[in-house]
Amino acid sequence: MYTLKKSLGQHFLKDPEIIEKIIAVLKEESFSRLLEVGPGGGALTRHLIALPGIEFKAVELDEEKVNYLTKKYPVLKDKLILQSFLDMNKPFSEPFAVIGNFPYNISTQILFKLLEWKDDVPCIIGMFQKEVAERAASKEGTKVYGVLSVLVQAYYTVEYLFDVSDQCFDPPPNVQSGVIRLKRKTTGLEYKSERAFWVLVKTAFNQRRKTMRNAVKSLFDADVLQDELFNRRAETLSVEEFAALTFRMK
Repeated sequence: MYTLKKSLGQHFLKDPEIIEKIIAVLKEESFSRLLEVGPGGGALTRHLIALPGIEFKAVELDEEKVNYLTKKYPVLKDKLILQSFLDMNKPFSEPFAVIGNFPYNISTQILFKLLEWKDDVPCIIGMFQKEVAERAASKEGTKVYGVLSVLVQAYYTVEYLFDVSDQCFDPPPNVQSGVIRLKRKTTGLEYKSERAFWVLVKTAFNQRRKTMRNAVKSLFDADVLQDELFNRRAETLSVEEFAALTFRMK
């Protein structure tokens, strides 16, 4: 068997109903290549390797789990990448889907890493700490809407699918979980540049309690800042409004 390592934030999914629900969501998508992030003990993996006609790879940081999975599922030989997901190169040269019970201690970083690969990743299905899942899916005007929400939703349609109780894991984590699906948008967002968009969004939310006028004044000329839009706070602006605003930046 294997040991569970607290240092790696390992909480392995054990509930068969939740596993089946996640696999059912994945089967709704069309893809030829699939990357699993953090297969752990193989709760999802054993279903994923059974999918017909799919080129499969998984990335796992824990060498013990890689050895365990390779012995239990010989078909995984040469398909497991022993590395941190945050350090890995793109696993396929062509588009691929991503699935995972993502480690909670780096789940936000994982989403930002996937944004770097957005042109090659049309679909992501993942279990995250509920707070992170809600932030990724939240719309403007809500308290949890922020940098992650805007930057992810600029490129993906995000759907919050269902909650997952802490009792569905071994050992139970101290937080609740949520499963979300990200599907890449078919039409690109119009902005001055991606860099301008990211700078604007991060600057605006860096002082989210202030009005936009005070939060982003360094990015705009004084006459532009007279617009009534700058009376609002960042959390009230939609993704599209942020994008449109980039054309008025210095």
